[in-house]
Amino acid sequence: MKRTTIKLVGAVAAIALVTAACGSKSKDTNAASTPTTNHSAMAANASTTDTGPETGASKLRAGLTALLQEHVYLAGITTGEALAGRDYKPAAAALEQNTQGLQDAVASVYGDAGGKQFGDLWRKHIGFFVDYTTGKATKNAAMTAKAKSDLDGYRADFGAFIESATKGGLPKQAVADELTPHVQSLLTAIDAQAAKDPTAVDKLQMAAEHMPMTASVLAGAIVKQFPDKFSGSIDAPSSALRSTLTAALQEHVYLAAITTSTALHGQDFKPAAAVLDKNTQALQDAVASLYGAAGGKQFGDLWRKHIGFFVDYTTGKATKDAAKTTKAKADLDGYRADFGAFLEAATKGGLPKQAVADELTPHVQSLFAAIDAQAGNDSSQFELLRTAAGHMPMTADVLTGAFVKQFPDKFTA
Repeated sequence: MKRTTIKLVGAVAAIALVTAACGSKSKDTNAASTPTTNHSAMAANASTTDTGPETGASKLRAGLTALLQEHVYLAGITTGEALAGRDYKPAAAALEQNTQGLQDAVASVYGDAGGKQFGDLWRKHIGFFVDYTTGKATKNAAMTAKAKSDLDGYRADFGAFIESATKGGLPKQAVADELTPHVQSLLTAIDAQAAKDPTAVDKLQMAAEHMPMTASVLAGAIVKQFPDKFSGSIDAPSSALRSTLTAALQEHVYLAAITTSTALHGQDFKPAAAVLDKNTQALQDAVASLYGAAGGKQFGDLWRKHIGFFVDYTTGKATKDAAKTTKAKADLDGYRADFGAFLEAATKGGLPKQAVADELTPHVQSLFAAIDAQAGNDSSQFELLRTAAGHMPMTADVLTGAFVKQFPDKFTA
């Protein structure tokens, strides 16, 4: 495998710590690829004060959660494409959009010199992951062993950079230690991909699960370093809820797309679908924590039904059955209304039925677009997937606002 084939393989291993720079407004190109959506109808009903999920600290934690998790999934998708012998470049381009946004964010806080220093370290680290993946692809044990050793050295170098940037807020050794489980979990996912192990998606999710925790640690250090820029606390219950929903909803899109892609390539999609259902259960549990087991189950039943309609749509695309895809679209229109009714009742009118149904429209349409591109083997599929995923943090923000407004005693800042 050529070096360029997998040059973005390891973009995630450093992400856990470089995004300390995201404390200010990022230039992440995801903003440009996010669907244009009017959230005013829902947001107006879910608005909160600056002591809730809209504090600077809460926004920072949620933003880091989205960026970190997205890096894991886009990196895993890129390595999966490369190791499957497919054209990896479109996936790598989507990953690079996220990467560039993070690098710009570093510079926006620490200046151009800091951004360049980050970029140089980032590229060095990427090279080590390139070597590891190349070693796995070519069954070169010496190459993979050296790559692991090089990554150990990198952890120390990167720790020194972060310690300096945060003025000791994140000590060198703590940074190096934080990178260890992240690097190991991503290596484990790549190993599974290379071996065509059916647990590969499960292992990728495990790597992604590390990111919300890392985001919380990073956000805490940033808020401490720049208290004038970030109001509120990253540990506030409302901040935790927003981060949890951001991760779960964005993950839903990436796991759904991995599942549909696997099916459309004629491979066994059931292992991926099982991981997607784990995500659904996590969302159900989050809802149950507010509305009880019965409310959680009602949500879960509706959510699984909507996933089933996407399955029907994908099946229709795979078999060129226009009637099936048309019915799936109609079923999803009905689902939007049903889900809107559920949320209106649950929030006691905090989120009106029609506003919820309208909010779901871009989610459905953007995921349809990604599936269409997958079915047509269109190189835009990864960019379209990122667009679909980019809608989720906004939805998480609106939902969090409504829940905090409904249960103020549970979400004090």
